[in-house]
Amino acid sequence: MTSDAPHAFDPIAFLERAVRIDSTEANVGEMRDLLVDTLGTHGVDATVDDAGNTLASKGASREECTRHVVFNTHIDTVPPHVPFERDGATIRGRGSCDAKGPLAAMLSAFLAVDPGEARVTLAVTPDEEVLSTGAAALNLDGDLYVVGEPTGLDVCTAAKGRFQGTLTLSGVAAHAAEPDSGVNAVAALEPVLREVRAFDADRDSHPELGPATLTPTVVDGGAATNQVPAECTLVLDRRSVPPETAEGFRGSFESAVREAVDDDVGVSFALTDRSTPFLEAFATDPAHELVETLSAAAREAGGTGEVRPFTAATEASYFAPAPTVVFGPGVLADDEGAVAHADREYVSVREVRQAAEALTSALESLVSSGA
Repeated sequence: MTSDAPHAFDPIAFLERAVRIDSTEANVGEMRDLLVDTLGTHGVDATVDDAGNTLASKGASREECTRHVVFNTHIDTVPPHVPFERDGATIRGRGSCDAKGPLAAMLSAFLAVDPGEARVTLAVTPDEEVLSTGAAALNLDGDLYVVGEPTGLDVCTAAKGRFQGTLTLSGVAAHAAEPDSGVNAVAALEPVLREVRAFDADRDSHPELGPATLTPTVVDGGAATNQVPAECTLVLDRRSVPPETAEGFRGSFESAVREAVDDDVGVSFALTDRSTPFLEAFATDPAHELVETLSAAAREAGGTGEVRPFTAATEASYFAPAPTVVFGPGVLADDEGAVAHADREYVSVREVRQAAEALTSALESLVSSGA
């Protein structure tokens, strides 16, 4: 069932306006104003909460609705701002695919569909590219979630999480001429790196995401060239798979290192301090109604409707374990290299319209079947 909006919404016209706006880092005020004004023009009152999220809902109340479908994406972009260009059937510029293209498609579906006895919420966050304080503050209690990111119209049902932490090895300083009189914290890295390489050897790969990865990225140690170093730090990047949590990883890795190094080496491993939870891994059953409905709608709109994992961490992890998928026009990378976050960022006009069509069709089906 399609609603009769006061004014027809054109996702491409909206996207062209949106890409012209610099919304890098915390500079999202103008973009948020455009979003709120656009919703108001089409008869929908939007609110901005204390965390900067733009929220709009249609249909029955949360207490009385038959099903609550949530559309989520973000309005911030990575720096630097890349100016808007229209090259025939292609829109170029920062945010064109990440994620103003997905936002335009979601807006089109949100405005087009009358949820009836169901409920549809649009929740647009302000800082996905940084700390996700907006998403962390959301309390939507949705039944189904669609997160807008550039997937090439594929339906992505899972994504790895990303954790970061620093391992600190503590030794005892001594003169380098008498190395045995101290405890060399840098030398203790040797068994640690072996443990890093072997950490996941006995762990099962995830059926959609494959194996977790653990990568040493930054190392620092020693204070003088003629001194046995008393401390060494190693930063590690963890790309997790379900059901691993950040705290679970921290504890298991610290225990593994403690067993790998000599008893006279001090060991501590701390996750990087941040004001919001880490983006943990999530996975939705590929056979779930949400997945099958959106996949079929994407095929009908001209996409492949392929069901696959997403290769980047997203705010989708904040909505799991509720059924959640990632979907939208554009791609993270193509045959020539990076697209999202790159100077050549672009999205196809046709794909934005196809995404809007797919989301509209899927939403109509989902709110009807939830009755």
